[in-house]
Amino acid sequence: MKQSLLILLVLSAALLMFGQTITLEYWMWDPAFREQEQRAINAFEAENPGIKVNMTALEPSDYWTKLSVMAAAGRLPDVFNMSSGYAEQWAADGLLLNIQEYVERDIDMEDYFSGVFDIFRYPQETGPLYAFPFAWVTTCMFYNKDAFDEAGIAYPTDDWTWDEFLAAAEALTVDKNGDGFIDQWGYWWYGRYANLDQWIYQNDGDLLSECRTQFVLDDNALEAIKFLLDLTLVHGYAPTIAEVTGIRQQDVFPLGMAAMWTDGVWNIENIRSITGDDFRWGIARVPRGPQWVEDVAYSWPDGTAIASTTQHAEAAWKFLVHITGQGKTIDEYMGGKVPSLKALAYDEAWLELDKQPGEEKGKILEWGTLKIKNNFTMGWSEWRGYGAAETLGLNGAIDAVIHGDMTFEQAISRVTREAQAVLDRYYK
Repeated sequence: MKQSLLILLVLSAALLMFGQTITLEYWMWDPAFREQEQRAINAFEAENPGIKVNMTALEPSDYWTKLSVMAAAGRLPDVFNMSSGYAEQWAADGLLLNIQEYVERDIDMEDYFSGVFDIFRYPQETGPLYAFPFAWVTTCMFYNKDAFDEAGIAYPTDDWTWDEFLAAAEALTVDKNGDGFIDQWGYWWYGRYANLDQWIYQNDGDLLSECRTQFVLDDNALEAIKFLLDLTLVHGYAPTIAEVTGIRQQDVFPLGMAAMWTDGVWNIENIRSITGDDFRWGIARVPRGPQWVEDVAYSWPDGTAIASTTQHAEAAWKFLVHITGQGKTIDEYMGGKVPSLKALAYDEAWLELDKQPGEEKGKILEWGTLKIKNNFTMGWSEWRGYGAAETLGLNGAIDAVIHGDMTFEQAISRVTREAQAVLDRYYK
């Protein structure tokens, strides 16, 4: 493998040295940013007259299908966007170029939020890098400041506990007009990964074994899941999915139907667009559970990879560094999506102090320096419940308990069995 890489490097360098134009094919997954990406490409080509880049911008719904077809045909683009959810499988299949030597040669990791890089290693967290992050996200708790003020409750702090959260959820669950129906719930959640996992990690729990090949909801994870289920089924501080039917899950909080909600920071833009000036809102760390040991961040990156079949490895790497760092502009990072390059992230243009949540947006950058946790594996979408219809998944299991279709014990037993079967297919 190293010999093949060396040959590619020599050929690529020779073409550049002798003035021949190299053409790179670049695929990205969001046409909404086509113009910004093209500006970055134009700047790169101006600085590197021997390299031309052809960009293909695909709709997210089509991207992986078409990219997989190209992979099967042995015609992958030289450079392309790579997801945390697929990186391990694509690296294992030999489709991605090992870029570790390039990174060690050209990259100062102190310039980046490097805690999120490990998801692009193969084997995960220990092996060499096969993709390079251009952005990362995390989860947080959104809260309605006006609702907190009306209830006379202090805003969430970094050391907020489950007990304090529970008291707030009770006070914030309000029938405003006395008609017997809740107008404002204290909290909103369901089995979705971005609603759930940070609660587990803030209770020192986990979903997987250390080697990530065994699905193991430990006692602390089960405690976190049960705590959230009780919000809905015992206390009545959170609605069931049926009680918000017809409302997009990401719209429940900005419509004022719930005073608190945990999800990804990428929702900032949607909250702004729906809420406007209707109420003031902020972001906070998910409360610490009774088994808390240290604050962690449930975070993961979006990245860019180089095809293992590229004939222009050196040129592709040069372009990758540009398109994942200084070639980017702040307008490519909507709301809460964070640039991996610190120089961009700490720019006032990204902080958007004149927009909600104001100075609190800077907390996201603080969370990027915490210990990073996530649980992406091969087959992740299946064991989470977003893949094959016959697999209930963790999402479906939790929702089945909320709907009353299963007991807690039945749901955990089934998802453990099914999730392990998925992992065994990929890792045995």
